[in-house]
Amino acid sequence: MNEFLLIFRRDFMNKEAQPSPDELQESLKLWQNWFGGIAAQDKLARPLQRWDGKGKVVTPNKVVTNGPYVEIKESIGGLAIIKAADYEEACEIAKGCPILLLGGNVEVRMASPIE
Repeated sequence: MNEFLLIFRRDFMNKEAQPSPDELQESLKLWQNWFGGIAAQDKLARPLQRWDGKGKVVTPNKVVTNGPYVEIKESIGGLAIIKAADYEEACEIAKGCPILLLGGNVEVRMASPIE
């Protein structure tokens, strides 16, 4: 079993793209159910981790800078690490993510080496 990093992104800046309070409340229930289902299958390695909006970049000359700051309209809303056999299974799990219902996306990356 491999570990995969799920990165949850959506537009958190554009006022028109924000869910209503009722939509947000319903979304929270969907998140709880989605994570509960993954955990019940013993495929949740680490639960949702809210991204603090900060980061650092270390350059080849070992300079550390604040960032990365990229001109994109999407922001990282959180992270999770799941267990799956391969990318196909990890993507199937990601297809159930509630952020997709709010116009967001899920980036799937390998977090452990393939044996």
